[in-house]
Amino acid sequence: MIIGNKNFDIENHTYIFGILNITPDSFSDGGKFNNMDSALKQAQKMIEEGVDILDIGGESTRPGHTAISIQQEIARVVPVIEAVKKRFDIPVSVDTYKSEVAKAAIDAGADIVNDIWGLKYDSGMAELIAGSGVACCLMHNRHDKNYKEFILDFKSDIKETLELASEAGIKKEKIILDPGIGFVKSLQQNLELIKRPEILSKMGFPMLLGTSRKSFIGAILDCTEEERLDGTLATTVLAAKAGYAFVRVHDVKENKRAIMITEAVLNNRLV
Repeated sequence: MIIGNKNFDIENHTYIFGILNITPDSFSDGGKFNNMDSALKQAQKMIEEGVDILDIGGESTRPGHTAISIQQEIARVVPVIEAVKKRFDIPVSVDTYKSEVAKAAIDAGADIVNDIWGLKYDSGMAELIAGSGVACCLMHNRHDKNYKEFILDFKSDIKETLELASEAGIKKEKIILDPGIGFVKSLQQNLELIKRPEILSKMGFPMLLGTSRKSFIGAILDCTEEERLDGTLATTVLAAKAGYAFVRVHDVKENKRAIMITEAVLNNRLV
């Protein structure tokens, strides 16, 4: 799979999306990197630690987050994307579900759109992605937890997203699927999706797992966001073992090492 100018061997390796939130209120790192200097320092740190893609977001999507305008979101992400692309040779993802923000980010150099609404929030998103030719990560999401039968409804929701992508002309080789861990799902439903990766993998697309520091880990371990690294690492190992192409994480070095050990064991060789 080609993203930006990089070729990703998604059949044989799990790569890292590094989370870079340019926000004051993200659930785990809100306010830490919401100015240019701190954002670029964090980008450089993640690159030195071996990140594969930087995922830059300008609006928190945590429960109860404060919505911001399209103009505010563009003002947050575009300067950082431009600066990162100017300074570093790294693919950049924009974490947005708004087509106007995505267009501005692509114009600034973004190589992939990470849409937490799987093309269902903004009717212009699918056409934009298709026309631009960039890759996309499409996440499972919905407005409520009123599932009649969770797995069947989950699959149906994903198929609707894929139909939107196909109708717009997004090429299959440009699509990554994300099960949406932590979004409108109970603890047990989150665990079931992690335990049964074949539910999504049978769709035939590379997958991304985003569990980093999320509340289901806190619920299991009874701990705060700052204490959820070990729980995140456990899910990263499971993702690598299950053949996920990507994991989306805050802590690059630790997760990269977990993947290296897991893949060395699975392949019985150094990677």
